[in-house]
Amino acid sequence: MRTRRIVRESAGQALIETALMLPLILLLVLNCVNFGYFFIVALNLTVAPRSGVEYSILGFQTPASLSLPDAGPPSTITSISYLSQQDMTGALSGPTAATIQVCSSTVGMFSTGVSKCVPCTGATCGAVGAGNPAPALDPEAPNFVLNRVDVNYVFSPPIPGAPFGLALLPLSVCTAGGGGVTCTFHRQVSMRAMN
Repeated sequence: MRTRRIVRESAGQALIETALMLPLILLLVLNCVNFGYFFIVALNLTVAPRSGVEYSILGFQTPASLSLPDAGPPSTITSISYLSQQDMTGALSGPTAATIQVCSSTVGMFSTGVSKCVPCTGATCGAVGAGNPAPALDPEAPNFVLNRVDVNYVFSPPIPGAPFGLALLPLSVCTAGGGGVTCTFHRQVSMRAMN
């Protein structure tokens, strides 16, 4: 007695499964790349103002130093805004596009306790007091001097397109528009030094 063998070809089935799953896998991988970039930017923008405000209080060597560093411009190597901008260099695609606002004792204090601030972008600084957000009233002046560094940075993820920013859209700092995702970070660090 003879038996018949039925042979089924499965090569076509594997090709169809791969073709159906590949777009989903690519979407997942590209969203992971964008989220990873978002995480690196967040880390660097958290460190930059902290380094700047510590430098504005400590000065060049010690708290007893007679000359505290200037607020800016970022092109001056010994300025606070230069140090903050250098912390962002290397990890961010455009660190000179970040707006750095420095409030320190070298800029000055009003008698009412409102800190004067200097906004810096790129290699230049604006007028004293023209920064945004406006500095708030310092409740502990004149016994303590408020030192504050604000960093604002707007960026787009490295892989453009709304489908590749799906992992970023639930975050409050990111918005969709114009076929892509734009994220705006604002980090601020404030420290007080005894006058």
